[in-house]
Amino acid sequence: MSKLGVETSNGVAVLRFDNPPVNSFGLELRGLLWAALARAEADPAVGAIILIGSGKGFSGGADIREFGTPKSYAEPNLRTLLRAVEECSKPVIAAIEGICMGGGLEMALACHYRVAGTSARLALPEVKLGLLPGAGGTQRLPRVIGIEAALNMIVSGAQVSADQLPRLFDRLSAGELLASAADFARGLINEKRGPRRVRDLSLKMPNAEAYLQFARNTIKAVAGPYPAPLACVEAIAAAVREPFDQGLKRERELFSQLMLTPESAALRHIFQAERAAAHIGDVPDSTSTRPISKVGVIGAGTMGGGITMAFINAGLPVVLLETTQQALDRGLAGIRRNYQGALRKGTLDEASLERRLALITPTLEYQPLRDVDLVVEAVFESMDVKRQVFEKLDEVVKQGAVLASNTSALNLDLIARFTRRPQDVIGLHFFSPAHVMRLLEVVRGARTSKEVLATAMQLAKQLGKIAVVSGVCDGFIGNRMVARYAQAAHELLMAGAEPQQIDTAMQNFGMAMGPFRMNDLAGLDIGWALRKRRATERPNLDFSNVADVLCEAGRFGQKTGAGWYRYEAGSRNAIPDPDVSAIIDTYRAQKGFTARVVSDADIVERCVYALINEGARIIEDGIAQRSSDVDIVYLNGYGFPAHRGGPMFYADQTGLLEVERALGRIASSPGADVVFWAPAPLLARLAREGKTFGEYTGSAS
Repeated sequence: MSKLGVETSNGVAVLRFDNPPVNSFGLELRGLLWAALARAEADPAVGAIILIGSGKGFSGGADIREFGTPKSYAEPNLRTLLRAVEECSKPVIAAIEGICMGGGLEMALACHYRVAGTSARLALPEVKLGLLPGAGGTQRLPRVIGIEAALNMIVSGAQVSADQLPRLFDRLSAGELLASAADFARGLINEKRGPRRVRDLSLKMPNAEAYLQFARNTIKAVAGPYPAPLACVEAIAAAVREPFDQGLKRERELFSQLMLTPESAALRHIFQAERAAAHIGDVPDSTSTRPISKVGVIGAGTMGGGITMAFINAGLPVVLLETTQQALDRGLAGIRRNYQGALRKGTLDEASLERRLALITPTLEYQPLRDVDLVVEAVFESMDVKRQVFEKLDEVVKQGAVLASNTSALNLDLIARFTRRPQDVIGLHFFSPAHVMRLLEVVRGARTSKEVLATAMQLAKQLGKIAVVSGVCDGFIGNRMVARYAQAAHELLMAGAEPQQIDTAMQNFGMAMGPFRMNDLAGLDIGWALRKRRATERPNLDFSNVADVLCEAGRFGQKTGAGWYRYEAGSRNAIPDPDVSAIIDTYRAQKGFTARVVSDADIVERCVYALINEGARIIEDGIAQRSSDVDIVYLNGYGFPAHRGGPMFYADQTGLLEVERALGRIASSPGADVVFWAPAPLLARLAREGKTFGEYTGSAS
């Protein structure tokens, strides 16, 4: 519930917003501010008014949950409120510390004066939601800081510290903000200085039109499928050419157009989905967490090294265990080598690097792990190897420590049984490279305690990761889906497509890379081992595919210089290989497939709909809490295009009835696996009821 504190002292009225977590200007707070501002303006004892935030800062802006709803238009809407602030007959001062973003910065620009703490962080990040500032930001900011600086800030959406924008503020304060703002306000009263409106400032720049055209050309080259960056330029162009009110009108027109674009809908969905992922239905926000001040990592290979870097980047000491000195030395050298790029770019200096490396305690023994608060194993993906590690950890590591597995597919509940404390066991599935990739699948075992789960989610924030909770199944959310994606791609190979055609079609759809290039990057041997394990566990099913033939020939991908493609030494460029085409032709013939012409549209439909169909099963099985969690996994772990919002959101936008019909059509096509392509029960039910995945709450309809 929004609150607004109002205090008056020595002729200064202080209006303090209190709408956790970021003082967003929802309808309730807007109404309170409107009324309080009117009362302060009418009060003869008030000579100046201060607007100030609470908690995390001034304001994070408009309430995105209201976008597209009647609340966003209900009066006073944000534009009406800002106009009332701007037209107030008494000076209004924005006192800014902490965050001041979006509509919060637009509010500050509508105020007559601005006082800021040196730690204030400002941004107009609407472009990251596929929008532009819609409450005067494109018209007022250029008038204060200049066209070029405003354009850079608006088009990038990047945060800027207050001390980088001296022209924006009338006073920067290193001391107590409210005291400084009140002193400034009393000075205005004593000097009888009235309102000073940003809208009245002139906007001049030599060769402004030439600069704007240069900006259009530059931004068009990098904006890709997103229309918002160019719309930002047009809004600022209106500020240059038109009177203020006409510029505001053009800004609003552009904002309204962007609100209707699928790209903005997708980006707004992602924004809300990332925040929803942090909430676990049966784990209250008040759940206690365990302190994590020292961690252990088992294994110094590619994953273990990356996980170690993720921890030391966050300032956490790491005990790094390997079985041989050679493997340990190789792992430490790899960590140092991974930092070389940052050194070359100047984003890290040698002293900082050495401080991070000093946080690592290398060891060949388990005993140094006895006092860690968390240990993550990143050893070979074998249940026998996991058993040895967890039995040893159970024996050595202190009680109360969190025992985590980085397994990408194995049964976490079985791993937990290797210990006498299954409540302390959790899955922390990092994605490679672990120090770069934002996604962290947090796998909740049947006996994982709520406290341990809450601790893992808090740790993810500390590491700068986006955490998504998954239940236990083969492959969890991400790899369970990618297995279906790969199966669809394999069917397309058998139908007559070539790896490069499939990859190109999926990259044109927007994927970071196609399935075969991704397979080469990860290593074909990983999937080969997985198929062999599954064949052992379920001997009645055939898990083989043409990739097995490549693996038998020693083609494991980039690491061996050959996989689905070939690679020149020192290069990651994928070169189509006639030998692979010959292997595929032979395999097709052996399996009785006749090649046909496969269209790019058919490729995209099959690969994406395979993801959607498996995602529906994962949601109905309760492995994912909500459909948006599935989207977050695929967006951040597997390169699904952000402008499409994730596979489940894409399905909702396409229409579930259309997806169901397409799946039925594919299932009836020659060579298709009927069971594989059968629409998931949840998808079929929602399609029949005219509902979406986004509306599904987990209960039967």
